[in-house]
Amino acid sequence: MKLEISKETIPAHLCHYPDHRAFKDGDFWKEIPGWSSVSAEEFGNYMWQLKNSITSLDKMRDVLKHRAKEHLLEDFQKALEIVPMNIRITPYIFSLIDWDNPVEDPLRREFMPIASQLLENHPFILKDSLYEDVDSPVQYLTHRYPDKVLFLTLSVCPHYCSYCTRSRLIGGSTLSREKQVYSPGITKYEEIFEYIRTHDQIEDVVISGGDTSLLKPELIRTIGKTLLDINHIRRIRYATKSLAVFPMKVLSDDEWFKALIEVNEIGRKRGKHVCIHTHFSSPREISLWSRKAADRLFQEGLTVRNQTVFQSGVNNDINVMGLFIKQLSHMNVHPYYVFILDMVPGIEHLRTTLRDAVEMEKAMRGYTAGFNIPTFTCDLPTGGGKRHIASYDYYNEETGVSVWRSPSVKPEKAFFYFDPLHRLDPKIQKRWKSTRERRSMLKEALSHVAPDLKPDPVYGLTN
Repeated sequence: MKLEISKETIPAHLCHYPDHRAFKDGDFWKEIPGWSSVSAEEFGNYMWQLKNSITSLDKMRDVLKHRAKEHLLEDFQKALEIVPMNIRITPYIFSLIDWDNPVEDPLRREFMPIASQLLENHPFILKDSLYEDVDSPVQYLTHRYPDKVLFLTLSVCPHYCSYCTRSRLIGGSTLSREKQVYSPGITKYEEIFEYIRTHDQIEDVVISGGDTSLLKPELIRTIGKTLLDINHIRRIRYATKSLAVFPMKVLSDDEWFKALIEVNEIGRKRGKHVCIHTHFSSPREISLWSRKAADRLFQEGLTVRNQTVFQSGVNNDINVMGLFIKQLSHMNVHPYYVFILDMVPGIEHLRTTLRDAVEMEKAMRGYTAGFNIPTFTCDLPTGGGKRHIASYDYYNEETGVSVWRSPSVKPEKAFFYFDPLHRLDPKIQKRWKSTRERRSMLKEALSHVAPDLKPDPVYGLTN
């Protein structure tokens, strides 16, 4: 007898998920008045995307024309006077923003801050929250984990994220932050290569910046081949957000793409793993262009992993996160990490509590196959490294203080992470305004963990 299976025979909780197989298609960019006559061929060209990126208020007005909401643009202008990141939005992402309701739109919220939503920085915000510069034995190289290094190759991206952990370095100077643009070049790279050659415990290199999509093809080759020539290097990862914010780079820059594939083939022949790490954070960023770009990489045998940032009003809803994870999996992009936001300036309105992330991770377990569930993670301030979201040693939800250990990275140190103050009771918020009370809350939290561990001096608990 044939077994008949229909939706009616499947438990209700297995049938209600949004359709992760549906990818946004069509000429959606033509809804932007300034691009109404742009052909699909033009829009799909990576050079057109770069040349037409939104980098100023005037450009925004010029392309939006009658759809521009002046009060929003003024609000945005005020934000640019405060936040540490410049504006640069690709036409691809700009076209995906809902310009009929931009204030509530998650992509606008993610990439285009407005002053009316900004909140006062937490007292323990740090420009270099992760201590990448502190843990740097050679300029532009961070060595924190024994077998892995982070190699910063340039300081520009095709698209700037308002929550960037490297806002101290990336995107050029702003009214609130002086920055020195860097592109180390081959001479400086040689110092980095020599450090890696002489430290044979290093097996894994993250090639980042900035965004490696803006490295010339010859540099993609040179960096990749040089690293693969080092006997003890087993894994290299090119970090690029291009797949998420302008997939046209993967689809139309054949020379850059060929350089990646060439490095990947060399790696495979030597039994070494070359992969792409990308950075989608919302299903709103995903379209048929994304799927085609991911498929082009997949067909050439390149592994693609995704690192997401957990953001209030962007992806902190179970249905949004569930759809997002399943869409990534559907287009063969591995959902690798979900990070709670680093404690850098200008992003308090986007930060969530630690509890929010713990509960989201619980909700995601069982949502899809286990290997496609990302690891929800806190990258600890003051250089403790990445820790599973529920691996804190102590968490006081009333004061918003959590205490962590990182035994394999810095075993002698205690680390803190802090919930955003606006999520705390007003009485606790008042305590946070007092330096003495802050120290009292930190000392109380620390007393619940091993007493011999020392917090970073930045917290003022050394005496």
